Formats: sequence, structure tokens, C-alpha cells
Amino acid sequence: MREQTANRVFDTANFIVLLVSTLICLAPFLHIIAISMSSAGPILSGKVNLLPVEFNIEAYAKVFSDASMIRSLGFTVLLTGLTTVLCMLMTIAIGYPMSKKKLRGRKAVMFVIVVTMFFSGGIIPEYILVRSLHLLDSIWALVLPGLINPFYLIILVSFFNNIPESLEESAEIDGSSHFRTLLGIMLPLSLPVITTLSLFYAVGRWNGFTDTLMYINSPELYPLQLKLYQLIQNNMISDLLQMEGSQMATVVPESLKAASVIFATVPILLVYPWLQRYFVSGVMLGAVKG
Repeated sequence: MREQTANRVFDTANFIVLLVSTLICLAPFLHIIAISMSSAGPILSGKVNLLPVEFNIEAYAKVFSDASMIRSLGFTVLLTGLTTVLCMLMTIAIGYPMSKKKLRGRKAVMFVIVVTMFFSGGIIPEYILVRSLHLLDSIWALVLPGLINPFYLIILVSFFNNIPESLEESAEIDGSSHFRTLLGIMLPLSLPVITTLSLFYAVGRWNGFTDTLMYINSPELYPLQLKLYQLIQNNMISDLLQMEGSQMATVVPESLKAASVIFATVPILLVYPWLQRYFVSGVMLGAVKG
């Protein structure tokens, strides 16, 4: 009886803590949504909290009517998809051989990979390298430098190590090559961790913009996050506010900024529900070594 009571108390306390934490994380997002859907007067007077005041979606109309924002959205989707696919191909190509204990020099290579998690050459050497490879002002400057994340690679290697060796040995007895074993056995069994790492790579690329500041000059190669950064820095406010006087009275820069934030956030949020069932199992299976 005492144990059941203790478990109930723990579950209740755990639920309360998680609920409060969720509300704390959700409140800023709801505040941004409320600002994006409120009229100018309540926003300027500070009356908008978690719910819209004097419902108004003209800020969204301005954002969706901006051709450069739509173009950046399309380019960001392309960039995120290309980066995710190439990153996973490279991570799998290195992770599978590194999980083989028979591979000579495996520990030395893994040590070099782990070192890069703590030490890097710095921004200037990286810029010089990208420039020397003639990648400046191209999509490849945003893709190639970050093809492999060492932490994600370690998770994948750990997952491969947890798969029973008897499966591969059986495949080898049947005459299967390493490449066929990888495609036919290892990858189907690794779907949860591969899906999870793909989500990590996609979110990281979707939210990135600092490399664009260094490598990209052409506006048509601006990802959505850089456009949002420019908007927050007030470089685009004057363009978005070129409207009729009646509209000017109901749309303010704060509303446009909030609408742009939602515009840049919602697409990547919509991906998560499709991958949620793999998310927890993928992280745990790749992080715990049996």
C-alpha cells in the first residue's frame, strides 16, 4: 500500500512538473502567435499576451504576398532536403564500417572524429577553405561543410553495435556482400535511429543562417532564417510596410516580425508528427549500448 501511494505521489508530481515545463515552453510561442494575429492598437499598448486582441491577419497577408519570402521558403525546403539526404548518406557510409571490430585503425579514426567535437579550426580557416574550393555564393557552401556531425555518427555507430552479429554472419554464409547486408538487413533494422538523426539534421539546417552570412551574397540563395534575421534587424520592414494608408493603421512592424517567425517555424514543426513514433526509440536505442 505504501509503495502504491508513493508511486501515485511520484506520478502526480512528475505530471505537474512536466505540465508546468510544457506551459513555460509553450507560452512564448503562443505570445508570438497572438501578436501576429492582433491589430496595431493592442500591440502598441501592450495588451496582447497569450490570446489575440482585435483579430487581424493582415500581417500574414503581407508575408505571403512577399515574393522573396516565398522564394526563400522554397529554397530552404530544397536546401534542407538535400542536406539531410547527403548528411545521412555520409553518416551511414562511415558509421557502418566503424561499427566493425575487425576494421583496422577503427579506434584511431574514431578518436580523430571525436576530437572534432571539442576542437575546430575556427571560422576564418573554414572560410578560407570554402573560398579556395570555389564554393562561395553557391548552395554547396551551405551543404558540404557540415555533412557529418560527430555526435550523430557516434549514436549511429552505437546502434549498429547493438545489432546482433549473428544476423550479419548468417547473411555472409548465404553469400551476401557487405553492401547488400547494409541495405537489406542493417538499414531496415536501423529505421528508428536513421529517422531520428534525419530529423536532427533537418532541424539544424532549417534553423541555420550564420553560414549564409559568411558564404552567400546572392539574394536568391537566402534561406528563410536569413530573411527572418534581416527582418528582425529592420532591414526589410520598410519593404513590407509599403501599403495603403488603411492597412498601415492595422499592421505594425512587431506584427510583421511575429508573422514571419510563425511563417518560418510552422513548416519544420509539421514534420515532427510524422516522425514522432521513431523519435524516442531512435535516441534511446542509439544511446544505450547493450
